[in-house]
Amino acid sequence: MIAFVTGPVAALAPGSAVVEVGGIGMSVQCAPNTLAGLRVGQEARLATSLVVREDSLTLYGFADDDERQVFELLQTASGVGPRLAQAMLATHAPDALRRAVSTGDEKALTAVSGIGKKGAQKLLLELKDRLGEPLGTGAHLGAQRGAASGPPPWSEQLHTALVGLGYAPREAEEAVEAVTPEAEAMEGAPEVGKLLKTALQSLNRTR
Repeated sequence: MIAFVTGPVAALAPGSAVVEVGGIGMSVQCAPNTLAGLRVGQEARLATSLVVREDSLTLYGFADDDERQVFELLQTASGVGPRLAQAMLATHAPDALRRAVSTGDEKALTAVSGIGKKGAQKLLLELKDRLGEPLGTGAHLGAQRGAASGPPPWSEQLHTALVGLGYAPREAEEAVEAVTPEAEAMEGAPEVGKLLKTALQSLNRTR
């Protein structure tokens, strides 16, 4: 198992980062909130989880070990694969997920794209004795996303991700405005990953 990677960030893309480790570029799948904290050319340490499939080896990256642990625990629930687990952590910090499960907060789980009411109810039952109680430490991402009050607006997540990819704050604001109609047309919580791709296309057209 690859527990973490450390090295300079060689490249950033909407859903991944390339970290140079010993002269080798490691492609790591990351959520927008994790990518927002990375800068090309700067040193980074990402906790990682290697997902092995018959036809692929995919490395997922996280801001810290706690996120990685929760990512792996979430996948012990039936129907939760790595992509959905990553989406849950992109929406809620680890402690927010622990709090949601321990208090039976169905609404918090349905805020995650891909989880409906029945799915949330099932997850609450399956994860109740697996995630444990909130640590109460106010982890860095919890502070950014408001662990107690749920995720910040999609626009804030998108703006942070674009700035993390190297765009100027003003460019990020214009891109957020450009994708607002698409976000408002989405059912339930807007999917930041899809909006990020649209925003990048908008930015590339204007350059």
